[in-house]
Amino acid sequence: MTAFKSLKALRITSGLDGQQMNHGGKRLALSAPGLIGGAAVILRHMGRPPAANSYYVALGSSFAAGLGLGRREAASPSKLLRTVNGYPQQLARLLKVPSFTDMTSSGATVHHVLNGGQLKFLGPQIDALGPDTRLVSITAGGNDIGYVGDLTAMACRNSGGLMGSLVGLFWKGAKPVNEGDFERLEADFSATLCEIKRRSPQARIVVVSYPAILPRTGTCPDLGITEDQAALMRSVAERLAQVTRGVAVRMGATIVDMAVLSEGHDACSVEPWVNGFRPAREASFHPTLTGALATAHAIASVIG
Repeated sequence: MTAFKSLKALRITSGLDGQQMNHGGKRLALSAPGLIGGAAVILRHMGRPPAANSYYVALGSSFAAGLGLGRREAASPSKLLRTVNGYPQQLARLLKVPSFTDMTSSGATVHHVLNGGQLKFLGPQIDALGPDTRLVSITAGGNDIGYVGDLTAMACRNSGGLMGSLVGLFWKGAKPVNEGDFERLEADFSATLCEIKRRSPQARIVVVSYPAILPRTGTCPDLGITEDQAALMRSVAERLAQVTRGVAVRMGATIVDMAVLSEGHDACSVEPWVNGFRPAREASFHPTLTGALATAHAIASVIG
């Protein structure tokens, strides 16, 4: 729900049409309960302003936000699909940090982390940083190159039906790895880490790569994609991991390489840390609860 839709919901809840809103100051006053209810819709959607300058600040996309991993974090805007079981939330509980701000957001790109603009009322994720911040984690980049989006579109189109047909009509197909905008991603990631260091010079920056979704070779029914499609997306995943590692090393950040640490726990494995397509619970091609917990433990182990 956008801010405009929220305002529309406000009108509906208040029981006033457009003409009454424009000419009925007295009528509006008589509908205070409805107005309060409409305002609650907007506030619930937007969430409370994030606390700045916390000891630990988490940044990133849905792989950090914990898409599908339980109930929504109460303080977060509903559109961000941030849950209480993403790896940052689990890490904060594991480390018992004195203060924690989770800025992760499903659908966020590295550009959004640095510059905002994902939603009209949503500023840059890095605005939560401050001079007292001591730990920053970030997982981002997959949305910049359409990694999980392309995987989902492939599987959806392959599954057939109405949705598969619609995807076939509007989706142009996944780009080969040599056509992906990895140079832009690398530049944005570098600029983001540079700004984190400027705003929080005493913070330890932990860059967490995306866990393995695909097996090292082949495919499986749980993925819903062909071997050729898996090979294409595997090359995209490998390039994404390379860029993530390279930027982290060059900028002096700590790398927790879940792309490597999760090998053997892909969506086709016996103990998957990532879901395949349309799982019974949780979200397609996103971390399982076990995978999010494994990521939290991996970070805790690396940072001591």
